[in-house]
Amino acid sequence: MRIRVMKTDRTIEPYLHTKVLGTFHQALSEAGTGDLFAAEQMAEAVTFYLYSRPESRTISTDEIHLMAQAVLRDTGFATAAHLLNDHRIGRKLRRKRLVVVEETTDQDDARPWDKSDIVETLVKQYRLNRPLARVIAGSVEEKILRMGLSRIRKRLIRELVDTETETMLRAEEQLKITL
Repeated sequence: MRIRVMKTDRTIEPYLHTKVLGTFHQALSEAGTGDLFAAEQMAEAVTFYLYSRPESRTISTDEIHLMAQAVLRDTGFATAAHLLNDHRIGRKLRRKRLVVVEETTDQDDARPWDKSDIVETLVKQYRLNRPLARVIAGSVEEKILRMGLSRIRKRLIRELVDTETETMLRAEEQLKITL
């Protein structure tokens, strides 16, 4: 029995317990209580619940987010729950406000930011597998959001994607060598 996660862009990927663990640990760390043991226990509870439900085996990222908030709040970490929600809302707002422009400064060529465009390019043009393409796109998006820009040129996105792809492929190759 496998659990699948429907992402915001409507793609579906396998459920990863480690992502939930990372979410809990990040929220607890931001609240000043970076207790890895507590994060592990909370992530275990969510994963156990998901695998024990008789309903559909596909769950949305929003549902997982709400579960994480509830677990944090109900276990006495209300501040971490609040910070987790603020982080998610802030990311959504930054994504909505970000537009991609061509090399000119013409306003007509601005398009809304969409991380899945990077994924599709990496899968089709570079023949990368979708999970690796999503990791690369996520890393590029994180860098772009941290820049705090409202407009970003395609050329800069391409540079970031190329750099991140090289880094990930090199790391993947090094893992193969050590195994």
